[in-house]
Amino acid sequence: DRSVEPGEAIQIMTGAPVPDGADAVVPVEDSRIEETPEGRFVRLTPSEPVVAGLNVIRRGTSIRRGQAVLPVGRRLRPQELGALAEMGRAHVSVHRRPRVAILATGDELVPIDVTPGPGQIRNSNEMMLIAQVRRAGGEPISLGVARDDREDLRRHISEGLRYDVLLLSGGVSAGKLDLVPTQLEAAGVRNVFHKVRVRPGKPLWFGIRADAPAARCYVFGLPGNPVSSMVCFELFVRMALRRLMGVTPAEPHSIQATLTVEHVVAGNRPTYHPARLEWTETGPQVTPIVWHGSFDLQATKDANAMALFAEAGRTYAANERIKVVPWD
Repeated sequence: DRSVEPGEAIQIMTGAPVPDGADAVVPVEDSRIEETPEGRFVRLTPSEPVVAGLNVIRRGTSIRRGQAVLPVGRRLRPQELGALAEMGRAHVSVHRRPRVAILATGDELVPIDVTPGPGQIRNSNEMMLIAQVRRAGGEPISLGVARDDREDLRRHISEGLRYDVLLLSGGVSAGKLDLVPTQLEAAGVRNVFHKVRVRPGKPLWFGIRADAPAARCYVFGLPGNPVSSMVCFELFVRMALRRLMGVTPAEPHSIQATLTVEHVVAGNRPTYHPARLEWTETGPQVTPIVWHGSFDLQATKDANAMALFAEAGRTYAANERIKVVPWD
C-alpha cells in the first residue's frame, strides 16, 4: 500500500498487486539483500533484462468485464467449474441428465451369471448399453428382459415410456417374433423411421411418444446383434442424449485419419468398422480390426473408434484418408 520511488525496490509475493510506481517484478531467486555501512540494499542479478511489464500480469488479461465466461451448451468439466468459481458463480442453470430406460427383448436371453442352455444367450447388450448411457452422460435404468409375448412386452414398454428415452434391444427386424414395432405403435409411439442405410445397424427403429410435453419419450429400437446395437447407440442415441442435455455440437465427432492397411468393403451400405485409432508424429492413423460381423462383440475389445467406409463394394488402399468416429 505504499508507492515505490525511483531507485527503490519492495518485496511482494506471487499474485500480489504491483505497488504504485513499480512496473516490473524480478524473482526473489534473482536477488539478494546486502547490509552495508551506507544502508540496506537489494542487489538484483536478473537472468533476463528488466523491462516494463516483466513478470507482471495486467488486470483483465484472463477475462474482461462484459465477456461471457461460458457459452450455452458447454459441458462442465473441471476447468469450467473452476472458471465459474473464479467468477463467484456458485449456482448455474444446467440440463439434468436424461433418464434412459433399457429393455432387452427375447425368449432366448438369460442373466449374465447364468450358464446358457440350448438356444439361449446371455443378456450382454443390457450391460453394454448401461455403460454407453453412463459414458454419454445419461442416467441408465434397467427394465430387465421382456419376453417374446405381446402382453409382457406391452407391460415393459408402458414402464419404459415413463422416462426421457427408452432403448429396446432386439425384436425390430423382420422375424416372426420381432414384435417391438407393432407394440410401440400400439402404445402411442409415433414411428419416425425404421431401417437405416448403415452397416451394422440396418433394422434401427425410432419413434416419439408425445401425448403431452411432460410425457414426451424418445424411443429407439436397437438391433439385437450386439455390435449393431453398439454402433447405432454411438451414431444416433448419443446424439439424442447430447441434444437433451443441451450439449453442442450434438452430432458425432469425427476426424480424418490415414488408413494403415488395404481394406476391402463388401455389401451395399456404408460401413462403420471397429478400428484402432492412434496418434503418431505424422498425424492420426487408423487400423481396422479383424471383425467377423455384427455378432462379433469380442473383436471390439481392441477397438477405440469406428472407421467409416462410405463407399461399399470397393477396395480402400493403404494411406487413404478416411473419416473416423472415436469412441472414447
